[in-house]
Amino acid sequence: MQTAAPFVPPDVSSIAELRAAAPACRGCELWEPATQVVFGRGDEHARVIFVGEQPGDMEDQHGLPFIGPAGHLLRRAVDDAGLPVSSLYITNSVKHFRFERRGARRIHKTPEQEHITACHPWLMGEFALLRPDLVVLLGATAAKAVLGPSFRVTRQRGQLMPWPASAQRPQDFPADHEAKALATIHPSAVLRADDRDAAYNGLVADLTVAAAAFT
Repeated sequence: MQTAAPFVPPDVSSIAELRAAAPACRGCELWEPATQVVFGRGDEHARVIFVGEQPGDMEDQHGLPFIGPAGHLLRRAVDDAGLPVSSLYITNSVKHFRFERRGARRIHKTPEQEHITACHPWLMGEFALLRPDLVVLLGATAAKAVLGPSFRVTRQRGQLMPWPASAQRPQDFPADHEAKALATIHPSAVLRADDRDAAYNGLVADLTVAAAAFT
């Protein structure tokens, strides 16, 4: 089984140390065609964690998550919902860009379950250090990675759940304080929607529920 576990240092005391170890990861085959690992970023004392799917083409080139069109849209939605940007940390379930080539273009390809499973130790490492009050899962891949394969964002989005009790494996995450989790659509789904205004308003509505729980 592919796993990043041997590459995740066990006794780090900061996100910076964890991030520094990530480029050496060979836990699955995605590291080889990707330009670089794309680790999480944000406040090291964050009270809110956003978890997305995987980096895109632009993120892969620059080494930072959510800096492309979907990231800009998410930042606008966060502001409109009233979530405090200074208390956010954002990361992905899978840390390398999975893609297929079409000529000179690199087209996003959804990670397989084996990639999500392989990368899970990095996500657990981030949670262990951050211990958030609120977890926001962006899209089906992130939701299934954390809440389990039976979770359906289309049916259960915008609902506050106890954290980490709602996780598929609660024991993987720190449980020393009560927190909340919420799943919503990935901002890239707004960009693909036929009615972008309606999709965007739905995303903001979900994040507003999260903001109310946070405060």
